[in-house]
Amino acid sequence: MTEEAWGRWGADDERGALNLIDADIVRAAAALVHCGKVISLAQPLSPRTPVPPHRAPMSHFMGRDGGDYAAGAKRPGGFQFAEDTVVLPLQFGTHIDALCHAWHDDRLYNGFPSSDIRSTTGAKRCGVDKIGPIVGRAVLLDAVAVAGAPLRKGEPVTRAMLEAAAALAGVRVQAGDIVLIRTGWNETMLHSPQYYDGEPGLDLPAALWLAERDVAIVGADNYAVEAIPFARDTVFPVHQCLIRERGIALLEGLMLGALAAAHRGPFFFVAMPLPIVGGTGSPLVPVAIL
Repeated sequence: MTEEAWGRWGADDERGALNLIDADIVRAAAALVHCGKVISLAQPLSPRTPVPPHRAPMSHFMGRDGGDYAAGAKRPGGFQFAEDTVVLPLQFGTHIDALCHAWHDDRLYNGFPSSDIRSTTGAKRCGVDKIGPIVGRAVLLDAVAVAGAPLRKGEPVTRAMLEAAAALAGVRVQAGDIVLIRTGWNETMLHSPQYYDGEPGLDLPAALWLAERDVAIVGADNYAVEAIPFARDTVFPVHQCLIRERGIALLEGLMLGALAAAHRGPFFFVAMPLPIVGGTGSPLVPVAIL
């Protein structure tokens, strides 16, 4: 692979392809709103939300609840309150992978050294705090509609499928687009014990097709965007191509069934990563505004 986007937005750039979304694109995207319907594309978060074996599940602790008052906690003027604490991985549920999340040969996106990522300080470069709000024009490419059924484990979403999905939706993928890909995996397998055994998703030629169209970000309704098992002699080829080579962040764990049922064509998209300094990703709540 070649580092196609390195230096494109300057030697110090840490946002990558999100730089493609300018004020004109945001204004045009806002004009796509017609009925005002808002659809959440996020999973509910709880200790029952699926998590891969190498990550800890979410923990939810109540710091103050009704039991404290039943046990005699003070209630000045009758005032009472509840509060809680959540501990969870940053790549959890519906989330974004920052540009520091994946690399190879000791170099991150834009050539930054992997030594800039430390367990004590987080990511000095390309952390999720550098991404900012994501607002723009989005398109849904529905591979389920093309295939006629949810895709199976390991089934690739190919360039031909993306082209067919774009034609079916009546859209042309253009520079600065937020592209969401529906495989049907989360709709059918999210709570299955086999959820992490593999998944349908993008193959490398399809990822390159999206990158060549200057998309700003790519998301999918599975846990890692790309098809798993990987093609022979490759390891996360789509992550390497899009995140490291092209500076395209990935949205993972989306819920796209309701959107597919309600709308075809481009739509207004908003998502806000948590600005966790040095974070490698962030849970978020993407919304489609129709």
